[in-house]
Amino acid sequence: MSRIAYVNGQYVRHAEAAVHIEDRGYQFADGVYEVCEVWQNKIVDMPRHLDRLDRSLNELRIDWPMTRSAVEFVLREVIRRNRVRDGLVYVQVTRGVSRRDHFFPPEDVAPSIVVTARSTSPKAAEAQAGKGIAVVSYPENRWPRVDIKTIALLPNVLAKQNAKEQGGKEAWYLDGDGNVTEGGSTNAWIVTKDGVLVTRPAESGILRGITRAAVLDLVQKEGLTFEERPFSLEEAFDAKEAFVTAASTLVMPVTRVDGKTIGNGHPGSVATRLRELFHTATDLRAV
Repeated sequence: MSRIAYVNGQYVRHAEAAVHIEDRGYQFADGVYEVCEVWQNKIVDMPRHLDRLDRSLNELRIDWPMTRSAVEFVLREVIRRNRVRDGLVYVQVTRGVSRRDHFFPPEDVAPSIVVTARSTSPKAAEAQAGKGIAVVSYPENRWPRVDIKTIALLPNVLAKQNAKEQGGKEAWYLDGDGNVTEGGSTNAWIVTKDGVLVTRPAESGILRGITRAAVLDLVQKEGLTFEERPFSLEEAFDAKEAFVTAASTLVMPVTRVDGKTIGNGHPGSVATRLRELFHTATDLRAV
């Protein structure tokens, strides 16, 4: 079966999907995106993701390319046409196609929208979670507005490639004080030896992760002790557990940081439990 993408009003074969060379997403990375998990034929936390898409668009002064309800319909339709039961659905909105110029284009230029979906393997994801992943630290090199989920991801690409070349699956950014901000495509967490969950506040310096928010809901529901504060790399080395969260990873245990073993070198009980319970704390909308 050929994969299907939605591009500016048309459902087309994925292999033939294209946007104009003067789309501002291509020319300037002038756009935003969201990724939702699809779990057992349900879209996970779609309202929260679209709320964040709305915020990102507003921060960059880009109009919605269609009504929100129409976007919801397209998300579902792309998932259905690709027969995705478990996987990811991706929506990207740019400022549109216009002559290359740093200034915003004329008001009659419509935003561009692309939606794609693909299946993932729950079995492979669980196998990875059963082993845990390694992360590699990297100096913070992004623009300050990382709270906006933009498509300008070159710094993230470089950080994650550096991690890959050192045997890691994810990067952890370090700020000027040596504290962990977040991952290249995830939020970062530790569990102290006293059993306290720690993750950096989302007021500034990190993306307000949707999966992060769901995990915080779950943490409170389970009565776990947590703190939203910065933590240092040294504190991570000394932690009982570490993990990352994102729609693409859910709760993924971290067993090594910069080559140092975290805890006993195996996925911790807190991260494992949060992963098992994750979908009980999410909004599930049928495809």
